Amino acid sequence: MSEQSAHERTEHATPKRLDEARKEGQVPRSQELTSSVVLLAAGSALLLVGGQVGKSLAAAMRHGLDLTRAEALDESQLVPALSASLFEVGLACLPVFGIVVLAVLAAPLVIGGWNVSGKPLMPNFKRLDPLAGIARMFSMRGVVELVKAFAKFALVAVVSIWLLWRSADDFLMLGAEPVESAIGHAMRLVGTSTLALASVLLLIAAIDVPYQLWRHANELKMSREEIRQEHKESDGSPEVKGRIRQAQQALARGRMLQDVPTADVIVTNPTHFAVALRYDEKRARAPIVVAKGADLIAARIREIAGEHGVTIVESPPLARALHRSVDIGSEIPAALYAAVAQVLTYVYQLRAARQAGTAPPSPPPPSTLH
Repeated sequence: MSEQSAHERTEHATPKRLDEARKEGQVPRSQELTSSVVLLAAGSALLLVGGQVGKSLAAAMRHGLDLTRAEALDESQLVPALSASLFEVGLACLPVFGIVVLAVLAAPLVIGGWNVSGKPLMPNFKRLDPLAGIARMFSMRGVVELVKAFAKFALVAVVSIWLLWRSADDFLMLGAEPVESAIGHAMRLVGTSTLALASVLLLIAAIDVPYQLWRHANELKMSREEIRQEHKESDGSPEVKGRIRQAQQALARGRMLQDVPTADVIVTNPTHFAVALRYDEKRARAPIVVAKGADLIAARIREIAGEHGVTIVESPPLARALHRSVDIGSEIPAALYAAVAQVLTYVYQLRAARQAGTAPPSPPPPSTLH
């Protein structure tokens, strides 16, 4: 496999890569969708409250024209009157502005969601590179944006011409209507036209949204080598994990070897395996394996047992069975009860003989311990 194909970005972005991209401000966005949602909200608002807004604006205009010549020339009266008129106009337009602002805030939730990142605001001198700018202009993304711009211009132009032709009489009749009704009528005409234009942009957005989602996912694709490197950074390299595992095993062996002096008996192979058993009838139903090991660990277990006077019994079949099937800290299985009972009986008889000063008993035959 060539180096180029090995680093080819064919894999979907990992959750970590998506999270990093989001922190950098890289989220899918569709300007066409945002524009259409805002226009729909503005058109709907004008149709819903346009009449009331028109009446309020007409009232504000009348109040502004009620000023006398003396009041208009007196700054002490003109400034408060102007402030009152601006407040009245702002209050009249507040419902429309509020609906539009809500639409602006809600539009990103459709694609990409809200995302606050200061990374795009940081100065990037690479954007000033003219060669890079020319490359962006003639890239596939630039071609797509150019096609979208022409399509949007053409559709909006056709719909606008159709609306003007269709509503020409209504617009011409506005001059013959009373001021209040003319303003309200104009609001409704503008609202209808805005909804029509928004519908055109929705058609473009229906194509642009899937494209933006595809482009965002395609830009964030990763190569298999990048994914392996990310996993290595997240989970740690195999070498580090190996050293950690060795340290954990060393600690476990240290704790295990500390329990060897508390054992009742050490069952050995005699050289390859060693298993330390302890039986406390008040705490456990069956003997427990407190330590076990093979080769060097087995030798160390036998050495510690010899230093502390723990009885060692040679029984290769039983040692192999215990080492293979029982974990440290676990009780022996029922299938080994009889064999272990023979060993423990021998240990208890040996202790009694030592205390009484009599001859030690004979150890159980190894061949019977399986």
